[in-house]
Amino acid sequence: MNKKRMQSLSEHFYSELVNNTMPFWMKHATDREYGGYTTFLDRKGQMLSPDKPMWVMGRISWVLSRLYNVLERREEWLDAARNGIEFIRRYGFDKDGRMFYAVTRDGRPLRKRRYLFTETFGVIALAEYARAAGDEECLELAKKTMELILDLYNKPGALEPKFFTEAYKVRGHSMAMIQINTLQVLRSADKNGAYNTRIDNAIEEVFRYFVKPEKKVLLETVGENGEYLGHLPEGRCVNPGHAIETAWFIMEEGRHRDDMELVKRALPILDWSLDLGWDKKYGGILYFVDIEGRQPVQLEWDMKLWWPHNEAIYATLLAYALTEEEKYSVWFDKILSWSLKHFPDKEHGEWLGYLHRDGTVALDLKGNYFKGPFHLPRQQLFCHLLLKEMMSKE
Repeated sequence: MNKKRMQSLSEHFYSELVNNTMPFWMKHATDREYGGYTTFLDRKGQMLSPDKPMWVMGRISWVLSRLYNVLERREEWLDAARNGIEFIRRYGFDKDGRMFYAVTRDGRPLRKRRYLFTETFGVIALAEYARAAGDEECLELAKKTMELILDLYNKPGALEPKFFTEAYKVRGHSMAMIQINTLQVLRSADKNGAYNTRIDNAIEEVFRYFVKPEKKVLLETVGENGEYLGHLPEGRCVNPGHAIETAWFIMEEGRHRDDMELVKRALPILDWSLDLGWDKKYGGILYFVDIEGRQPVQLEWDMKLWWPHNEAIYATLLAYALTEEEKYSVWFDKILSWSLKHFPDKEHGEWLGYLHRDGTVALDLKGNYFKGPFHLPRQQLFCHLLLKEMMSKE
C-alpha cells in the first residue's frame, strides 16, 4: 500500500465519519426534550420507537467522547456526549449498581438482563467522557462499575446461568473478549490504575478456553473447562465478526505494549475467521458458521451485517500496519470494496445494517436495540488515525 493510497483512504474515512455518519446521528438521534438519544430509527432517521437501549446510549457517548479526545476538540461533540452521560447517570443504574438494558424515552426502567454488556458499555462511556471533560466523578463511577462487573463475573452463582448447570456447564466467549477492550479504555482514562494484569487475565481466558488451533477456530461456546461441544450446535458455532473483533483487541494490546509476540498470537484468529467467514459465493462475511459444515441453527446465519465488516476492515488494516504482510492489504481492500458497494445509504446517509446473503437489503432501518453509532464510526475513526500513523512512518 503506497503513500498515495494511504492518503486517499485516510481522507475517505475522515470525510465519511465527520460529514456523513456523525451528522446523521447528531441530527436524528439527539433527544432535546428528555436527554440522551433515541436510536430506534428508520432509513430516513425518523423515530421507530421512543424506547432507549442503555447499551446503545453508552456506545454513542463513548464515540462522541473519543472523537473529542483523539480527533478534534469540537464542543458540539463534547456537549452531545454530556447529553448521553447525564441521561446514563440519571436513569441507567439500578439500586444494586447494575444497569438497565432499556428504559423508556423519559427514563423509566423497561428491561434488565442477566448479561453484563450494558455495564461494560457504561464503563467505556463514563471513562472516555471523564477523560474528555476532566470529570472525576464519572471516572470513579466507571471504576466502581468495572469492579462490580469483575466481581459478578468471577463469583460462581452470582449471575443467572444461560443453561441449567445440571444439564450443561458451558463458557461463553463474549465476556472474556469484552473485558479486554473495556479495561483498555478504562486504562487510558485512569493513569493511576493497574490494568495490565487484568487485561492479561482476559486474554489468557480467550486462549485457554476458546482458541482451538487444531480446529483453526475461536469458538463462541465451549465446555466449562474448554471442551469442544461438537454434539451441540452452540458448540460448533463460530461468529466470524466476533472472533475478528477479539483478534484486533489483542493486536491493539500488543501494539500498546510494543509486544509483537502478542500480536503474532492474535493473527491466526484473524486468519482463521476470515477464511471461515468469507462467503465464497457472494462475497461478504457470513454471520454464523458451523465448523463441521453442518447447517447452522441461527435463522440469520447467512445474512451480511454491517458490524462484522466494520471489525474486519479495521482488523485487516491493523494487521497490515503491524506486520507489513501483503495478504492483509489484499483482505482489507476486498472487504472494504464489498462493504462500500453494499452498505452505504447514498440517499439518506449512514450505512444500512442488515443484508441478505446476496447483498440485497433485508431491513433498511438505521437503528434498533443493536445497531447504532458505534461499530461504523469506531472503524472510520480508527482507520483514519492508523493511516495517518502509517504515513508518518513512511
